Amino acid sequence: MIWRRHFPPFSLPNANANQTNNQLSIQTMPPYSPRSFPLRSLFSRLLQHSPLSTSASRLTDAGPLASRLSSRAVLRFSGPDTAKYLQNLLTNDILPLTQSPPQASDDDDRASYMSTPNVALYRPPPVYAALLTPQGRFLYDFFLYRPPPVEEMLNRSGSGPMKKESDGEVALLADVDAEFVDEILSTLKRYRLRSKVEIENASDEFSCWQHFGGGVSTANPSSEEPEASSIGWGTGVDRAAESSAQGTEYGWQWFTDPRLDFLGLRGIFPSNTTPPLVEADKETDELNYVLWRLIKGIAEGSAEIPKGEAIPLEYNFAGLNAISFDKGCYVGQELIARTHHRGVIRKRLTPFRLVDANGEEVEEATSPGSEIVDDESGKKIGTVNKVLGSRGIGLLKIEEAFKPAARLSLKNREDLKIEVVKPDWWPAEWIQVQDQQHVAAST
Repeated sequence: MIWRRHFPPFSLPNANANQTNNQLSIQTMPPYSPRSFPLRSLFSRLLQHSPLSTSASRLTDAGPLASRLSSRAVLRFSGPDTAKYLQNLLTNDILPLTQSPPQASDDDDRASYMSTPNVALYRPPPVYAALLTPQGRFLYDFFLYRPPPVEEMLNRSGSGPMKKESDGEVALLADVDAEFVDEILSTLKRYRLRSKVEIENASDEFSCWQHFGGGVSTANPSSEEPEASSIGWGTGVDRAAESSAQGTEYGWQWFTDPRLDFLGLRGIFPSNTTPPLVEADKETDELNYVLWRLIKGIAEGSAEIPKGEAIPLEYNFAGLNAISFDKGCYVGQELIARTHHRGVIRKRLTPFRLVDANGEEVEEATSPGSEIVDDESGKKIGTVNKVLGSRGIGLLKIEEAFKPAARLSLKNREDLKIEVVKPDWWPAEWIQVQDQQHVAAST
């Protein structure tokens, strides 16, 4: 017998209700949009009498969760110049997405048309990348996927692969910011010129999902991570008995998040289906995923990464596997390459907690752009990018934010303190470089 604990979005025990510890109040929320409603009214509806810090800890305690990302849209790229076009535009190397699977031999198991789905021959992992201005400032982020080839999908009877032959052209899907999807389409089409590539909004056909939280496996897909393995028509170990946990019979699947493994799994799935691994009692509001990201210090989309202003390296894009320094030219490359090789990043996007004078977490509606100051000197050391309850992210001067005994607060709000948190995934040198520069300057 399997015991399942219901975990609706931000649902916490209601102090005024007669509930046991294993029961949670159910609340219904509209789809998340970064600018859809004021933070204060949002939290009064979500949290009632319970602190968000409690909800933050429960994100891990509740185990794996899944959210349909209504803040993201899906674009489709097709045509013979798709790979070249995107390679010349985006910060990351997308050519691995264009690699073709190995061809099966005449005596391959694929010719037997067994009626059980098997592990696909090859499926390239998604790529995270950004489109920049010519001056090297951030515009939009992209999660790029290659859809399953038709020859690796089962037909609707499940008795063999699709009979339609692929034409050899590369088609890609992109998970992008839904709030700016029309603007993104317009920008991409301006860069198209004579390239033979078609770009269309496919959000009516597909939805973006994130599988996150405590207990999400991100091990080797071929062995320890069956939930991220693909389902389709191919050769390999027979996974028929596990098909419902791995993918759909038409080849759609989860992938390890291309930014960082601990973020969980991400995928694009047909809008009329629910992805595998998404149990009814584990599907939760997207705000839970947003909180999960903020705790880890990761921004997403043009609402959290200021469009036309943000420098990608200050927003840790190199650490998020969004930039290739070997691929060659792309739009805005000059500033990125110069800053990278200089090796000095003085400001970084940093997670923080809002606390009171006693160090207790407090929930406060804080607007993006609010200044963070040093209590002792009164100098500005950064700005707030986003706050959700008591957790937030901001662009801060590393040397000031992490100096010993640093005391930070919001400008004109001395009672609201900022407690910065160094993420576990940060390389040690990001802090050490600043420490060395500080010692050199003081000698």
